[in-house]
Order: sequence, then C-alpha cells, then structure tokens
Amino acid sequence: MISWIRDLRLQSAGRVSPGGVPSSRPRRCLFVITSMPVGGAETLLVNMMRQFDPTVVKAEIACLKEAGPLGEQIAGEFSVHANLIRGKFDLWVLYRLIRLIRDNDIDAVITIGAGDKMFWGRVAAAWAGVPFIASALHSTGWPDGVGRLNRLLTGITDAFIAVADSHGQFLREFEKFPAAKVRVIRNGVDCQRFRPNRLAKANLCRELQLPASVHLVGIVAALRPEKNHAMLVQASSRLRQSCPNARWIVVGDGPERDALERLADQLSVADRIHFLGTRHDTAEILASLDLFTLCSLNEASPVSILEALACQVPVVATDVGSVGETVMAGKTGTLVASEDVDGYVTAVKALLDCPETRDRFGRAGRQLVLETGSLSSMVAGYQRLITEGCAGTGGARAELALLRDVVTPE
Repeated sequence: MISWIRDLRLQSAGRVSPGGVPSSRPRRCLFVITSMPVGGAETLLVNMMRQFDPTVVKAEIACLKEAGPLGEQIAGEFSVHANLIRGKFDLWVLYRLIRLIRDNDIDAVITIGAGDKMFWGRVAAAWAGVPFIASALHSTGWPDGVGRLNRLLTGITDAFIAVADSHGQFLREFEKFPAAKVRVIRNGVDCQRFRPNRLAKANLCRELQLPASVHLVGIVAALRPEKNHAMLVQASSRLRQSCPNARWIVVGDGPERDALERLADQLSVADRIHFLGTRHDTAEILASLDLFTLCSLNEASPVSILEALACQVPVVATDVGSVGETVMAGKTGTLVASEDVDGYVTAVKALLDCPETRDRFGRAGRQLVLETGSLSSMVAGYQRLITEGCAGTGGARAELALLRDVVTPE
C-alpha cells in the first residue's frame, strides 16, 4: 500500500489546472455520507439533488456503508456508490474513494455530517486533486461532533456549510472554523410537495383504523438516542387522562426502536403510539397531523420542522441548536427546554386544547417557510457555491503538499 500511495502522490500533483473546471460542462459533485436511511439530512439531500439544474451540477452519492432504504430508492435516478468501508480501521477506504473520484472525474466533494465520512471524504478529495472540497454540517454536538482529526483538515477544506444563521455562528465560535470559510445555506423544503392537505388526516386514520375525532401528534426522526423519543413516550403516558383522544405518530426507524416499544408497553401506552417505521409518504403524513413535535437533545435546523410548518402544522420542540429560528414562540409553535418533560406535556396539551391557536401558528409557519426556507433558495445556494468553488483552484490546494507529507507512511 505504501508504494501505491507514493505513486498516487505523483499522479495527483498536476490534476488541477490553473483555470479550474471548464465552464462548458456541468460540475460533477460527489456527496459523501455514511448511509442513506430515511432521515432529515438524507431526505433533504435527495430533494436538493432532484432540483439541481443538470447543465450546472451533476450529483452523485458515495455511502461509506450500505446504501440504505433511501439510497436504494434513488439508485435509478443518481449514481449511488456504497460499501466503501469495511470497518472502522479500514484504511483501504482511502484507495476506494480516490479511485471513485478519479474514475468519475469528480470536480467537487461535499461531505455530509461529521465523523468518518468527513475525514475520509476530504482526505481522498485532496489527494485526488479535486478543485473544491466542502463539509456540510447538520448538528451542533454529540453524536456528530467534529473531533480532533477532522479539525486537522481545516486547511484543505474550502467551505464549511451551516444550515442557519445561529448554526454558522456556532461553527465560527465553538468549532473555531475560519469565518471566511463558513457559508450559511439555509435548509429548504419543497413547498409544493409539503402543503396543507385536507384529505390526509382521514386517509391516515383509515389506514390505522382510528376514529376521525382523534388528535394526531407526530414526529419524523430517526430512532437514535440524540432524538430523545423517550420524552414523547413519557408525555403520551402523562397525557393519557387529560388528552384521551391524542394518538402519537412516529415516523422513522433506527437502533432505539425496540427500547422505545418496550417503554411504551411498560407505560401502558402502546395502543396510543403508532411506530410506522420508514415511510416514503411523509408529506401526506405530516399534513394529517394536528401537531408536530421534536424532542431532540441537539439539532442544527431540522428539516422535519420545516416540512411540518410548510404543511401548516404547528410545532412543539426542544429549544436546541437553531430550532428557535423556525419554531418562533407564540407565532409558529412552542419551545421547551431540552429534557423538560413537564414543559413539553404542558405545551402539547395547551395546543391540543386550542384549535384556533393551532390554526394561527400553522398559517404563520407556512408563510415563514415560504419566505425563508424554500427548496429553490437552498438549491441556488449550493449551485452557486459549487460553481464558484470549481472556478479556481481553491484554498485547499495550497496545503495539499503539506497534507500528503503528514499522512504518507515513511
């Protein structure tokens, strides 16, 4: 492997021309991610890719692990490369990524989230001589903290993409990324797909064999520890008597599912919580809800909240990350402190008891998304970033030689 690395150093040295990528063809952008479950960041990525102007950006996806349900679903639309890493210490992932980048003549690499994909994606991109390297971050801490190794690659990274204004401030002040490299591109959703639908609730109630009179409280989030679904299950138990018509719709899957279902059984609310798993009709499910909720321990700017607001559904959420920029207290929903079950229960009950307030919050929420969180503005932001980044050699190229010296075995 050492001899291969040395050969690669010589091959990559002259790949990037001084003039950058020719403007006569689309920029080929590879998004590097762990896998593609049906989660917020993953769904957002697919929605954005579908809206790219194909004459400007041609997108592909590299999944370090399995493609996942969403990856398999879009394999007919985009090139989806999967199973690139065989284990935590599989150094050959670097070889596979570099070959993938070279074979597909990739012009830009954007890693999605922190962790292994942020590290290996940027190292491979720099080594392969990619003109533009960026990292899009979607969280503000555990389990997606940037980490020391990833911080070492700041010099070879042209841009760190934040999803909201306060998230950009977090990347500058807490993560200590250079201010000039932090770019804010707000998350956005398709407001034509996510919109009010008067038939949606009746359809979901019919599917779940529920009476039309129930109140539906929903969440769309991967069943992972940081999403803190246990808080929702506890709230369901506490509201059993005071909100007898409430039913809880849980969309998403993940490692916490068994534990959450056991907790629902222990608290005698299994009949009130519907774990729907992975769904591809989230727009219809969100439009069926009376109230959307998110209990996360940390977030940046959750796409699911934007989607719910676009469907004119008010939100109760924990006040973490940039959530307060969209869940505006007294206007589009209610914020509660992280892990404040009492406050969460009070907020949910207050909105379920007041349809007029729910309606007012919902209308204001859709208007907010139309004005500041549309998918078209997000797509335009990424296209502009990619084309500008590919127009020249980028700041990362200046430190490529240093990187090779650091990571090449002697």
